[in-house]
Amino acid sequence: MLRRGRRPRQGFLGVEGEAESPRRRGRTAVLVAVILTAVIVGVSAFSVGRLSTLADPMPVSTSAEAGFARDMQVHHDQGVQLGLLIRDRSIDEAVRLLGYDIVTTQGQQSGQMFGWLSVWGLSQAPPEASMTWMTLPGSTDGTHDNAGAHQPGDPMPGLATDAQMASLTAASGVEADRIFLTLMIAHHEGAIDMAEAVLDRTGNSVVRSFATAVVASQQSEIKLMTEMLAARA
Repeated sequence: MLRRGRRPRQGFLGVEGEAESPRRRGRTAVLVAVILTAVIVGVSAFSVGRLSTLADPMPVSTSAEAGFARDMQVHHDQGVQLGLLIRDRSIDEAVRLLGYDIVTTQGQQSGQMFGWLSVWGLSQAPPEASMTWMTLPGSTDGTHDNAGAHQPGDPMPGLATDAQMASLTAASGVEADRIFLTLMIAHHEGAIDMAEAVLDRTGNSVVRSFATAVVASQQSEIKLMTEMLAARA
């Protein structure tokens, strides 16, 4: 019970003590379910990777595994930046919760890939232009092989431009929500493109588990964000 003379406390998900509508509870429940799925998939991939590290040969500095680890760190770090921007600009609890999840999940995964390079004894700095590893021929079944679709030094797929980042920075409220969801859908699609590319170029069990988890979790979030964007059109 709220004491007389005190204002309701505003929490991360809304006003304390305020009854939620069934529709609002339903949207929040769907979002939480997607986030929990992403966390479970990510933890499973991390655990499998830890157990199988000793069985995998060490990648070389110009390998697809090393290139993926470096470039996906950059990609994920921008995802964290986008999540932080919307957290401070949105008044929509569902959008802010999604942004917070992206910040924590992609920040942890970026650190994980930093750790790979350290364990492999490789430099964090790339010895060649970004995206070079995506021009390597596929080395597995070629299901998603896209050699030739990218050129060394090309922008990473789905990476927001400086102008797009500035647009989100200047926005607020529903306008910021729309910009964020649009940029993050494209960002996730680009991450899936990169994850599928490394799956066609590596037999390393750590990298394969991680990339498979990225594809599954980000496809799920794309579906959710597409629905969220349509509801805010």
